Amino acid sequence: MTSALTVGIAGGTGAGKTSVCDLLCRTLDGVTVLDLDSYYLDRSHLSPAQRARLNFDEPAAFDVPLLLAHLSLLRGGHAVEKPRYSFESHTRCGFERIPATPIVLVEGLFAFWWEDLRQTFDLKVFIDAPDEARLARRLERDVAVRGRTVESVHLQYATTVRPMHARYVEPTRALADVVVRNDGDLAACVATIQGAMGAARPADRGRHVPTA
Repeated sequence: MTSALTVGIAGGTGAGKTSVCDLLCRTLDGVTVLDLDSYYLDRSHLSPAQRARLNFDEPAAFDVPLLLAHLSLLRGGHAVEKPRYSFESHTRCGFERIPATPIVLVEGLFAFWWEDLRQTFDLKVFIDAPDEARLARRLERDVAVRGRTVESVHLQYATTVRPMHARYVEPTRALADVVVRNDGDLAACVATIQGAMGAARPADRGRHVPTA
């Protein structure tokens, strides 16, 4: 069976990775997403106090073997059971069945960090955005969706998110095939990515990436 077109989408927190993937899913046919946020390690064996002291903004926080196994299955035409992850408890809370499709997006902070994962991508896209915009977007998301307080978001951003971005995320920008700047115009970002996806697909795959 022909392997799916696999696109890695990296960038800092609040850069717009999830929003771009959502728009790509609405614009194109046959797209599934593996988000790294679903592949945080299950911390149910630790106490809540121990979980609170962990650094969740570094590559070691992720279950990379499971992610690679699921991506391999999807690329081979097989559905997977993607974990559901609770950011409130830092534990897995179920699974979601993800079907095999012609296009697979893998998005997350560290999508380009691991060489084994990078080598599976037909196209690597880095989404850039100003630091102040990323903080504002993360603040809005974490308070509204993940039950955090404003104070805790600012503290985490200053103590782990910003330093880990400089150490692990920003250096992977140089590994991207395409860098898009998200200043709020998601449609322009998606149009650029779609054009790159069309160019990235080898002709012998025999499938056309739909346009908007």
